Amino acid sequence: MKYSQAQPGRVFVIRLEDGEVIHEVIETFARNQGVRAASLVVLGGADKGSELVTGPKQGRRFPVTPQTHVLEEVHEVTGTGTLFPDETGNPVLHMHLACGRGDTTVTGCIRKGVKVWQMMEVILYELTGAGGVRKKDEVTGFAMLVP
Repeated sequence: MKYSQAQPGRVFVIRLEDGEVIHEVIETFARNQGVRAASLVVLGGADKGSELVTGPKQGRRFPVTPQTHVLEEVHEVTGTGTLFPDETGNPVLHMHLACGRGDTTVTGCIRKGVKVWQMMEVILYELTGAGGVRKKDEVTGFAMLVP
């Protein structure tokens, strides 16, 4: 386990609009507001055509090949994530959503592009004093959080 300590900073209440791509808008918002690190919760709707990473295609095989899932229709969503800068200082959102429609749910990472359907509510909790950085791990290829 690796860890660092942070303190609560500002809290932002955000409404994303129809058609916006979640990670693009949140990362731009963070850059514009000077948010270096944050935790986030979201709820709302994801539009058809949104793409999730739903795991590796082959368990512990390296390099990791992502398995993806495209939403064929609108889904209700709830999710949580973290935001930390990469090695160049750019904010990078890592968020997972549970996307449900009818009696079926799919859960995955939004990094391939999830579009908002109508609106999405986001609460962004800024973390101050956090020294975390996302650094590329050579074995997995992931941009791993280094606290």
